[in-house]
Amino acid sequence: MSTTTRNNNRRRRRNAPEASYDEASRARYRTRAGIVGNAASDDSLFGRRFKVLFVVMGFIAIVILGFLFFYQVINQQSLAKGAEENRKNVIPLHAKRGTIYDRNGNVLAMSVDCKDIYCNPKEIKDPAGVAQVLADNLGGKPGDYLEALKKDTTFSYIKRQADKTASAKVKAVLEEKKLAGVYYVDNTKRVYPYGNVGVQILGYVGSDGKGISGLEYYYDKELSGEDGSMIMETGLGGTPIAGGSSQVTEAKNGKDIVLSLDINLQDEAEKQLTQAVKDNDAKDGGSLLAMNPKNGEIYAACSYPLPDFSGKTDLDPDSLNLKLVSNSYEPGSVFKVVTTAIGMENTLFGPDSTFNVPLTIDVGGHIVEDDDWRSGAMDMTVTEMMRRSSNVGMATLETQVIGDKRFAQGLEDLGIGQATGIDFPGEADGIVKPIDKYESYTGGNMSFGQGLAIPFIQVTRVYAAVANGGNLVTPHFATSIGGKDIDWPVKEGVLSKTTCDGEKEMLRTVIREGTGVRAQVSGYDIAGKTGTGQQVDKKTSAYDNSGHYVSSLCGFANADDPDVLVYAGLNDTQQLASQSAAVVFSTFMKSAVTQLEIPPASQ
Repeated sequence: MSTTTRNNNRRRRRNAPEASYDEASRARYRTRAGIVGNAASDDSLFGRRFKVLFVVMGFIAIVILGFLFFYQVINQQSLAKGAEENRKNVIPLHAKRGTIYDRNGNVLAMSVDCKDIYCNPKEIKDPAGVAQVLADNLGGKPGDYLEALKKDTTFSYIKRQADKTASAKVKAVLEEKKLAGVYYVDNTKRVYPYGNVGVQILGYVGSDGKGISGLEYYYDKELSGEDGSMIMETGLGGTPIAGGSSQVTEAKNGKDIVLSLDINLQDEAEKQLTQAVKDNDAKDGGSLLAMNPKNGEIYAACSYPLPDFSGKTDLDPDSLNLKLVSNSYEPGSVFKVVTTAIGMENTLFGPDSTFNVPLTIDVGGHIVEDDDWRSGAMDMTVTEMMRRSSNVGMATLETQVIGDKRFAQGLEDLGIGQATGIDFPGEADGIVKPIDKYESYTGGNMSFGQGLAIPFIQVTRVYAAVANGGNLVTPHFATSIGGKDIDWPVKEGVLSKTTCDGEKEMLRTVIREGTGVRAQVSGYDIAGKTGTGQQVDKKTSAYDNSGHYVSSLCGFANADDPDVLVYAGLNDTQQLASQSAAVVFSTFMKSAVTQLEIPPASQ
């Protein structure tokens, strides 16, 4: 190589860019050091990893900050509210139940002050000691209270409706022994000043203060009022915070109710019915009712068996029923007033109309006969049919004079097979065939009280309509609620005055000369009708001819302007109504006219 060439090469190296020189040097260095790979690629990979990590960490930070922002700023009120709720202890404040009075202002049911005793188990350090104090003053054994004292909660009832005096003793002893955790709140409990008298009608209330039966149940909403509450702020373990917030919503007491009952007459009814059931061996009990036929006010009512509320756990469910309202029976001849009223209202006959009554009559293949003896067919007035209580006579009137269509319409007009609307739970409609379901024998059979089953309150309402001149009143117990009189429905003009006057004359004859002579009350003009209803054997579905009757009598006094109507009934007895129900009726009617101060008939 010439000197010129070498000089040119030196000049080219000196004039080359510095980066090229550095890259060449680094390349030679890597070759000598044995380093393989691309440094630029490694740097790029490291950078990407760092960026991903940065993004992930940033996202996590944003999420955390978002949660913190939501709970501390946006949801701050909700958190505060939740914390506040956890510090609250809600204690119910019970409304005082309304008082029930009879027609004379006697208190029949009332609420007296008492205490609900409760505890915060988390504050109780000596459950056994507290239990012993409770047992000593409230009764029972210490073990009876331990479950409530050891519950895993901050609120547990120890005893509800405890006597105020006993509660005060408990409080004093616990404070003396420095046993904390037991508290007291005002409450009321139901008492019945007349004991068991009238409780079948009144009913009773449970430990929660709600009505369970009778009028206590029927009028529970009106009597109950509205409960209030006391909200207390508590700390750890449910301990009340001194100076903490509290909120009281006052309870609204229930309304008082005045009844039409006369508690003294009610007492007589229950005593007399109990004796009558025993005297007549009435296996399914019986019923007594005294009512004002003009407006439907019930003076007394009861059914046997009667309840004994002194031992509520052993109550006979049947004793809670008022059978003349809730139970349906074939009424028997007491129903004949309905048949004759339908005929007279349609102007088909009057009390003195005469018809030939055969010894027996075939009604749709069923032979109907009478209980009284006669040698053969005879002419009878409608009054004579009622006096003799002739089944054949009634069947003759329905099948040959009234007819099924008019008969069915008459039943509907008089409310037969329909609830009366009485203010007592469990009223039955009864079982009455509609006209489109009639068989050839249906109307004739029902004309004397067979082939239908109804509660006797429906029968008494028809008798009341006859007594008051034709208005179908609503039987009822309550006359006012909260100081306001109740306007009970009246269906006016279901019977004409002519029909009612005719019925009264026939019913007078029954009491004076017929099957109801034992129902007479000296000095009083009684109008009424007996009924001895055969009952269907549940096993054979045929009428029981072995002497199991529903014997009844319904009537009123004084006939011209009646102020009291009485129903007396004995269920499943072998005694005919003329021998049993008539006697019960007479005895109770005497009590009714005396207690209600109804004067004798003017002579």
